[in-house]
Amino acid sequence: MTLQEIDFSKTLTDDQVYESIMTNYSDLSKDWIFHQWNWMNSVYSPFKDHYKYMIVISLIEKTLHFYDQMNIQYSYDEYYAKSYQQIEKFSITELCEKLDLPKETVRRKVLELESEGVIDRNKKKILIDRKAFTFIKPEQQMKFTSKYIQLVSQGLNKDQKYSKKLDQKIIENMIKKKFTLCWRWFYRMQIPLVIGYHKFMQDLTTFHIWGTICMNQVLNVSKYLETGDKPNLDHFSTSDILIKNLGTDSGISAMSISDMTNIPRATIIRKCKYLIKEDLIKMNEKKQYLLTTMNFRKILPYQTEIFRYKAKFIRKVLNLLVIS
Repeated sequence: MTLQEIDFSKTLTDDQVYESIMTNYSDLSKDWIFHQWNWMNSVYSPFKDHYKYMIVISLIEKTLHFYDQMNIQYSYDEYYAKSYQQIEKFSITELCEKLDLPKETVRRKVLELESEGVIDRNKKKILIDRKAFTFIKPEQQMKFTSKYIQLVSQGLNKDQKYSKKLDQKIIENMIKKKFTLCWRWFYRMQIPLVIGYHKFMQDLTTFHIWGTICMNQVLNVSKYLETGDKPNLDHFSTSDILIKNLGTDSGISAMSISDMTNIPRATIIRKCKYLIKEDLIKMNEKKQYLLTTMNFRKILPYQTEIFRYKAKFIRKVLNLLVIS
């Protein structure tokens, strides 16, 4: 058997991916915001509770980490062949630290997950029973993620930082083939990313609602972001167009947000009052919600850190594609 020689000159660093994302942001922002909005919908949907799902994937990520340490890999089909997943022993304190949540909150939600049959303690085994809740395999999420990675790779190709030409299907097939490895990386991106917004906005429902307003606004200004033959706009210029809602004065109503997320309308109105108070959104005369100019200045430090998690995940997948 011949050993594969890795050409390190063709691999990427986190900084290269991060800089490319920030430089080519006008080509990426719409897909990234839709990617994250779809992810937040999948987080909320199974339990109508963001934190229960975050607890479940935190436990799964711990087990995927164990697989990685033991050099055990399952494909997508192998991983979902069973309706349950055995997980490592865990502590409430460990989950609190990972999710930045109070101990009483985590303990209560773990007990609820046990009473709902999602977490099953069977003698010395701890199982996640996928049959006990509306578990959606990440088939669509993999497509969104693969598409976004492919767009980032195009920017890196253009900047001559990455030589491999990729299409979405090649990326998706690699993620499916090495699913437990790649999806552990995905969770390692999403968990701190989402928890970062939890810290900023006090809870994940508020972030989910804010993200829906943000997605609506990026769709409003999409023609300004489609640069065509013009140079790409960086993160700051793109965000300025987004915040100013250039070309339109329309926003999104509480009813529309509810239809898109399945979050109750009364909850949306209550959370939007908080966002208005914090000067993160405003309401127009049609009772539609829009972002404010203060939004960008307040959220920029969080986004900078969050994009680092994103760059690390994409760098790992693109380098895996180089050496595979």
